[in-house]
Amino acid sequence: MVYELKQEFKLTQKLLLTPQLRLAIKLLQLTRQELLQVVRQELERNPVLEEEFGGENPEPPAPENGKSGLPNEMEWQEYIEKTNEGFRPRTDLSDDGEESFFEKASAKGESLKAHLLWQLNCSHLSERAKKIGEFIIGNIDEGGYLRVIERGEDGEKEYREKTVEEISRLIGVDASEIVTTLEFIHDLDPPGVGARTIEECLFLQAKRFPQRDSIVEGIILNHLESLAKKDYRAIARSMGLPVERVIESARVITETLKPVPGSGFGADEARVIMPDVYIEKVGGEYIVLLNEDGMPKLRISPYYKKILRDNGAGADGARGYIRERFRSAMWLIKSVQQRQRTLKRVVESIVGFQKEFIDMGLMYLRPLVLKDVADDIGMHESTVSRVTTNKYAETPRGLFDLKYFFSNGLAAVDGSDVTVEYIKEKMRSVIDGEDPRNPLSDQQIVERLKGLGIVLARRTVAKYRDEFGFLSSTRRKSLY
Repeated sequence: MVYELKQEFKLTQKLLLTPQLRLAIKLLQLTRQELLQVVRQELERNPVLEEEFGGENPEPPAPENGKSGLPNEMEWQEYIEKTNEGFRPRTDLSDDGEESFFEKASAKGESLKAHLLWQLNCSHLSERAKKIGEFIIGNIDEGGYLRVIERGEDGEKEYREKTVEEISRLIGVDASEIVTTLEFIHDLDPPGVGARTIEECLFLQAKRFPQRDSIVEGIILNHLESLAKKDYRAIARSMGLPVERVIESARVITETLKPVPGSGFGADEARVIMPDVYIEKVGGEYIVLLNEDGMPKLRISPYYKKILRDNGAGADGARGYIRERFRSAMWLIKSVQQRQRTLKRVVESIVGFQKEFIDMGLMYLRPLVLKDVADDIGMHESTVSRVTTNKYAETPRGLFDLKYFFSNGLAAVDGSDVTVEYIKEKMRSVIDGEDPRNPLSDQQIVERLKGLGIVLARRTVAKYRDEFGFLSSTRRKSLY
């Protein structure tokens, strides 16, 4: 093979991702609260950008060359069409690797690990035992279980022993010391914390009853799988007990013991969702209003405009800095305005498609995909996807995520299309209305839905049931 070195000219045309375009794309997909955070940060760092209090917000003045330097609508579409392959909504708010506003916000509730470490540090254990305890607590997951190794085919006892052996290997401490410290952690609050399996978790809680119940403990240690299936007769036969006594003990287990002892720790407080847009009916027609509450009105500082106009600010370096901040402020103002206009256009198109749903309810939710809205307003699908991600609309029918309005359609018995959301809601109502002592099987749910004009396969019913968190019919059965 002969290698040859030569020069050649090549003319290509491509769209570069300028800082202005990156800013515009980033703002487009931010939630309202994230946008507010970005605007506030820019107000703090850019002296040329000001918040206007009262009066109208004037349009930002054009720079000296008469061009804004911002991408126009066609450039937006060109860039988006070239980069929509594999698009995933971004969760970061900055281009320089900084954490987003929501990533920096920590849970206000005390975490489980902090709660356990506080109890450990208040104990009278030796410093050596406390160090071992810190390592164990550091490997307790959010659910309250000790996770050091994966559980394979090992039995209950073998898995617990291997966990202790692995901790001993990792920190170089005798297994007996680890067992002693782990037993201390098992006595901490919440009950059942530090367990390695669900059987151990429930047993640790049952041991704390004012009066220990051997039947409850026996069911936990030997018949938990049958309990999950609600096969009380099999448990009764194995333990030589009346079925009624087994059912009574099963009720104690299911109503008083917690399979996830760590639940309730480190949870965020309920956060009120503020809508990005309001959809209101005026004179028989729906109008879309952007939520501008709390959003600063931005303008270019008249003081710095005068400095640039009069060629002030002293040294060339100072003038160059002010010009750069001037352009940055204009880019932000224009990008925010572009984002708001795009959001309003997308929501107006959605309202046009889903007017009957807003008027009459879920049964009239129309099958809709991103391409329908994109074709309607002359934008690309990825633009619509960015705009509708993590944004909410307040409608006469309630508060909805904009993604809720998009759904594929399935054929009903009469040949019409119904949305997946409507089908799921009907299926949920069927399960909620069943007799707890004789729950419906998946095939029976199929027949019930068919009577409502909805045709589904049994495996589809099973999939939706799992999404709702409903167990199978045998596990939903209640004898008390």
